[in-house]
Amino acid sequence: MMRTIVTLLGLAGCAWAAGEDGRVLFDQHCAACHRAGGANRTPTPEALKKLSSAAILAALDHGVMKAQGAGLTAAQRVAVAEFAGSRVEDAGRAAAGKACASNPPLTGTGGWNGWANDAANSRMQTAERAGLKGEDVPRLKLKWAFGFPDTLSVFGQPAIAGGRLYFGSSTGTVYSLDAASGCVYWTFKAPTTARTPISLGKLPDGRTAAYFGDTHASVYAVDAHSGELVWKAQAEEHKLARVTGAPKLVAGKLYVPVSSGAEEMLAAQATYPCCTFRGSVSAFDAATGKRLWRTYTIPDPAAYVKTNAAGTKLYGPSGAGVWSSPTIDAKRGVLYVGTGNNYSDPGTRYSDAVLAVDLETGSVRWVKQMNPGDAWNAGCMTPDKKNCPSEPGQDTDIGASPVLRTVGGRDVLVVAQKSGMVYGLDPDHSGEVIWQTRIGRGGALGGVMWGMAADESRVYVPLSDFAGPVLTVGGGLFALEAATGKVAWKAEPAEAACGGHAGCSRAQMAPATLIDGVVFSGSMDGHLRAYETAGGRLVWDFDTLRDFETVNGVAAHGGSLNATGPTAAGGIVYVNSGYGQLGGMPGNVLLAFSVDGK
Repeated sequence: MMRTIVTLLGLAGCAWAAGEDGRVLFDQHCAACHRAGGANRTPTPEALKKLSSAAILAALDHGVMKAQGAGLTAAQRVAVAEFAGSRVEDAGRAAAGKACASNPPLTGTGGWNGWANDAANSRMQTAERAGLKGEDVPRLKLKWAFGFPDTLSVFGQPAIAGGRLYFGSSTGTVYSLDAASGCVYWTFKAPTTARTPISLGKLPDGRTAAYFGDTHASVYAVDAHSGELVWKAQAEEHKLARVTGAPKLVAGKLYVPVSSGAEEMLAAQATYPCCTFRGSVSAFDAATGKRLWRTYTIPDPAAYVKTNAAGTKLYGPSGAGVWSSPTIDAKRGVLYVGTGNNYSDPGTRYSDAVLAVDLETGSVRWVKQMNPGDAWNAGCMTPDKKNCPSEPGQDTDIGASPVLRTVGGRDVLVVAQKSGMVYGLDPDHSGEVIWQTRIGRGGALGGVMWGMAADESRVYVPLSDFAGPVLTVGGGLFALEAATGKVAWKAEPAEAACGGHAGCSRAQMAPATLIDGVVFSGSMDGHLRAYETAGGRLVWDFDTLRDFETVNGVAAHGGSLNATGPTAAGGIVYVNSGYGQLGGMPGNVLLAFSVDGK
């Protein structure tokens, strides 16, 4: 059971009261990562003040910051939470939402499933399932809003089935809502952030299961009708591992990717023995949670490499996490994943790479590295660089899911990278490059961050190229011919209209989403925009950077659109707004749009 701040302060005898001691502890243990500026990847101190102290304490005790909190005593964690967060508790933060009047049987699975709505990761929705056509989009108006309590960044892109929404949150609460009204059917509480989109599928007994992962690298199957736990499994035992990409469900097997941004950031501390995590993909029996196989992106576990100038032992190889949902190629019997950078020396051929993994055995069929020598961690951002690799790279992960397309009778695997490059690979020839196109200058928060969308002939690629407070840098949406990589059109980024707000940027980090005739693209400036697929003309623009009255009574405000993209079904478009990290503007709202708001 979670201990409250009052209880902990009582046990500690107020030895570390809020105030100067909390400030000193924060400066010593937290400020290196939670600093302001363009390189910031975690919430700034100003953003943290929007959270309650209780929420910060929960994160340090057993949540997403558990590893960092383990280095502090219970009383010290209280002091940090009291200093960093707000002691004023908003009663609305506890609101679970209005319960639905009844919970009828779940019928139908059509809607939007998982990350991309299909095995090929196209992020495309048919007009029939969307209940919308391109000509309807200019008439979209806000239908309702749902607020997330104690939240700076909204995770959990909604899945849709049987007239219900399914999504997780930064607090670990997983929700099932009525898609039309926003009333709550049930909630399920994971111990830490449940940030993956939810994948839905049938169990052998006929029930529908909702599958997702959390930032402790646990995987869950929950009854989609009742919210009751079916099974729970561990995808990875490393204490800093997490599941960020949506599990992919195919033919009774659940394929789960594993990443770890936490160890990469902990390396900012010269006393941290960087680094031992390595990415992986596991296959589980979807009915029972039994692991069928696990494949690490780096075959060899980390070993001692050297001792840094602070006297800390360093290890490697490490990193190559899998941030995104796997792409399934049933014809060839493989899945494809993109990997991130190495965290420490020595570098490997598995970082910033595409791996083709056998669906049945987990054996790696081939590896295609796009950017060799990319070893990087947060120690490279510190003045002394004690934990920085000897020849640091730029942190240019392949964080977006590859997209498999068939064009003119030929299969092309489209891969986009934070380097600003987009590639067409040949899946029949070990990922040989068919074409390559540069769309941006790239960098640690540049290029393509989270995802593309694709129809039968084109791939729609949003550009980040985030440059902190420089509002004239970054952004734009590209339509590339899937067969050749040729730029069919480019929609120039809109001028950022959020000047004066910390984190305002025109960078387009959020994944694109496609319906018939229109592609949606969210921006760090808080806008969700829709463009014609024919030529890139802007046809709809909604500014989420404002307060919203919510159906669950939680005070809510929009912010940057980042790690999740829109989903659409049944005539409604849903999108999350708010991302108080990666340099963005915090927020805590899920928005639902329909034609004329009806």
